[in-house]
Amino acid sequence: MKSHKREIVLYYNPETSSGKMAAAYARSLSHNVILYSFKDAPATETYWRGIVEMLDMHPKEMLDKSKPYYQKEIRGKDFDDEGWLYVLKRNPDLIKYPIAIRGNQAVFCHTPTAILKLVRPSNTDKYH
Repeated sequence: MKSHKREIVLYYNPETSSGKMAAAYARSLSHNVILYSFKDAPATETYWRGIVEMLDMHPKEMLDKSKPYYQKEIRGKDFDDEGWLYVLKRNPDLIKYPIAIRGNQAVFCHTPTAILKLVRPSNTDKYH
């Protein structure tokens, strides 16, 4: 799972300020930006596995544990890796921050400016 090195793929919540700002930064970095609302996120665990591997994160780390659905349905449950990928696939609206992908690099955008790591990575940065 990767995108072309000249395009940025952004998975985000277009209704949040962090999502809107991440989209604006992405547009400022590339003329080829593909925006996907979390509602239109990838439909397979395989695709999510690729994203998680590029981010070098565990799927559970990506989830907003303060959301009511997480608290009611997921909190306290112990899933294997495939189970967590299934949770991501079925509940992408639980993802805390936008995810930006360019080429074979991905960034979990804790801040909207984190997307800049896709064009100016330093040797010490990890892509998450």
